[in-house]
Amino acid sequence: MIPRVASLKTAAAFRAHLTTSKIPLEFDDTLANPSPLALPLEVDGVRIGNRFCILPMEGWDGTADGRPSDLTRRRWRNFGLSGAKLIWGGEAVAIRQDGRANPHQLLMNEANQASIASLCDDLVAEHRARFGSNADADMYLGLQLTHSGRYARPEVWNRPEPLAACSHPVLDKRFPQGVRILSDDELDRLVDDFIAAARLAYNAGFKFVDVKQCHGYLGHELLGARTRPGKYGGSLDNRTRFARQVIQGIRATIPGLQMVVRVSVFDFVPYKKDADGIGAPEEMPGDAPGFGVVSGENLDEALQEARAWLKALEGFGIRWICTTAGSPYYNPHIQRPAYFPPLDGYQPPEDPLRGVARQIEATAQLKAALPNMVFVGSAYSYLQEWLPHVGQHAVRTGMTDVVGLGRVVLSYPDLPADVLSGKPLRRQSICRTFSDCTTGPRMGMVSGCYPLDPFYVARPEAKPISAARVPTRRPSPGDPLPPPTRD
Repeated sequence: MIPRVASLKTAAAFRAHLTTSKIPLEFDDTLANPSPLALPLEVDGVRIGNRFCILPMEGWDGTADGRPSDLTRRRWRNFGLSGAKLIWGGEAVAIRQDGRANPHQLLMNEANQASIASLCDDLVAEHRARFGSNADADMYLGLQLTHSGRYARPEVWNRPEPLAACSHPVLDKRFPQGVRILSDDELDRLVDDFIAAARLAYNAGFKFVDVKQCHGYLGHELLGARTRPGKYGGSLDNRTRFARQVIQGIRATIPGLQMVVRVSVFDFVPYKKDADGIGAPEEMPGDAPGFGVVSGENLDEALQEARAWLKALEGFGIRWICTTAGSPYYNPHIQRPAYFPPLDGYQPPEDPLRGVARQIEATAQLKAALPNMVFVGSAYSYLQEWLPHVGQHAVRTGMTDVVGLGRVVLSYPDLPADVLSGKPLRRQSICRTFSDCTTGPRMGMVSGCYPLDPFYVARPEAKPISAARVPTRRPSPGDPLPPPTRD
């Protein structure tokens, strides 16, 4: 039986579970004051005031033409009041229409530039209102640029229109309408589209852009395009060609814009739901696509490609790296460890804490290999009450430079501010990974924390999302089930 994290109420109980389960996850029993998480960080003239980062999340709540809605603005204002000093893109923004992951994803173009720029203004204004008129002086705020590739659904939320980097023996079967492989010429033009979107982001006032290479989207799939013929496939040099051309093009044409990279540094084979609802690995041929695919638990070997690519990025002057893993579409338990699966997911095949530990270890190994790069870690939300304790240990011991926060910010946006001020955490606001923020989009609805954020609890989507929630197969005493939504 996998216990829920909230039932592990003392450091002794948490450590006993980790020891018994042989999960290699370290943490500090008590939080320091001052906290290592409060230390500023300065690299190449860029200064951030603390070690918390807001990770990019798609809200499914933009307008049909790709502008932010009031819901989008509310989320960005919450990022501002969080107290985090590094905003890693805030949102995944498509660089053109056919690259949108859903019909309400933000879209960067000339018509939308001003409205997307205003999100930055909203965030900074909220940050200043809470923390002081000059509080944003040590904030680093950028925009994540993406093309969804295989997972593009630009016109209708439940109608995939995949534009893949290469054929895949398992994933292609999940698209009965067929998968179109982008040609070399089309990828050449996409390089220009990324550069054009980066220029718009720069003119909108963003300090950096993230050239996204994670989670099964186009940039990530190209990194693993081993079986693709031509200049964009096969060798690692070819598989990184697209990203290199985007980075070099931005540097040549927009020298004032800084770049960062969020990358899935390792992967697993795709998983499927087995007969009892638990995730199980698909059978894959030996020559299948993939970037850093783990065999067994040989994480060190799987990270060889990531080490090589990050070393090349360092040579291009890229210093800021956000690590993540896998994909929410085909192996979410390694990418976003959770106790409760989303509507289209599977029950976790391992204790989700093992997935957290794996990502933290991967980041630590890469940090050790590339000490001059700045690393932002992911997968911390599942830690719940123990998030500050694990994050403090990871930063204090040099396993990461910055702790990245994703889902937890939807339910508890000001968690960083509370941790840094020494306040006790609000238990009723802590993300319990109910996955409603993912189930909503899977049902064509906006993303939000429907169980815990009163604003979303009161929305009409809350009731059908609650009714669709997949129950866990492993009930554990000492912690309540997900709360029902209000009528």
